[in-house]
Order: sequence, then C-alpha cells, then structure tokens
Amino acid sequence: MRVTLAEDSTLLREGLVRLLAEEGHEVVAAVGDGDALLAAVAADQPDVVVVDVRMPPTHTDEGLRAALEIRGRWPGVGVLVLSQYVEKRYAVDLLTGQPEGVGYLLKDRVAQVGEFLDALVRVGGGGAAFDPEVVRQLLARTTHTDPISRLTERERTVLDHMAQGHTNATIAEQLHVSQSAVEKHVNAIFDKLDLSHITGYSRRVLAVLRYLGS
Repeated sequence: MRVTLAEDSTLLREGLVRLLAEEGHEVVAAVGDGDALLAAVAADQPDVVVVDVRMPPTHTDEGLRAALEIRGRWPGVGVLVLSQYVEKRYAVDLLTGQPEGVGYLLKDRVAQVGEFLDALVRVGGGGAAFDPEVVRQLLARTTHTDPISRLTERERTVLDHMAQGHTNATIAEQLHVSQSAVEKHVNAIFDKLDLSHITGYSRRVLAVLRYLGS
C-alpha cells in the first residue's frame, strides 16, 4: 500500500518508515505536523494515512483535526490514528462519519508490530481497526445506558470485538464458538440497539459507535 505518515517524533516517524518499507509498503510522505500532512495528501493521495493526534504547533489536537479534514475532502483515503490517549470528543467525530477506512490505536499498540500492520492493512482496504481500550472508553461514554444494559455478557463481548473491526469468523475463533453462534449474537445486538434497519458495513462497526456517540 501507499502510506503517508504524520508524526512529530523523529525517532518514531523514522522507525515507522523503516518498518513499513520492510513490509513492502511505499511511504509516499513522512511529515511532522498537521498542515504538512494536508499538503502531502492534497499533492498525492495515498491509500492510508497514519497520523498522531498531538502535533505542532500546540500539541493538542492538530492530528485529529487534520484526520477529520482528510475524511471530508478525500473519503477514499483511509485514516489510522495513533495516540497516547483516547481523545473522546474528536474520536467520536471521526468514528461516526463515513464508516469505511478508519482506525484508532493507542501508541503502545505500535510495539506489537503484527497487530499494527494488520490494522494498517484493514484500514487501507476499507475496513476498520479500533484499539480495545478506545472501544471500552467510547462504550462507557454513552448516555444510552438502557439499550446497552439489555445486552447479555456474551453479547457485550461480541460487541467489543465487532467494534474493534473483527469479522464474525475472527470473533468465533477468538471466543472458541461457532460462527453461527456469533451471527445470532450479532443479530441480537442490532435488535436490542435498534440498529436492524441500518444496512451495509456500518452496521458491523461504526453504526454502533454512531448510536453511542449521538
């Protein structure tokens, strides 16, 4: 895939460039702030952008604001956000927009190279990849407590895996149950969360987060 990186830490940025090159990906640009990221994407749209949340000049939310602008201007570009923290307000804005090609990982996930690369490929291919801690905090954020409380413990576990971007087959493998059992849980979740009327991939991941973030 063709990847653009935005990370103000030179050490981490260069490490990611080398890692991606070794895995056969092409890094078309590697920049250190949000404005440079937008300029790089405008000049040559990649398959996916990897962006830090806090970058110069204020080190607050430049990366996420750039990510939101990229999603609005170039919806075909996947966006994988890396952060030390769960920035809840902007995370909800990002995750409840167009459902395809979005991910949010905490930075310590980068140390787990296989999971990071898997998330990158998923997002670049139009899928989703969310760190479990991001999902947990967004689930806890919701004021819609009654529908969530209707879920069984197993349904909440399946929902957690769904929101990370896993398929039914992967969930079945991780929970050591049949795929048909997972499908039944998924259908029950959508019924209980009043999401059965929604169609398409958004129902798998981001329709749930859209509901929770509304």
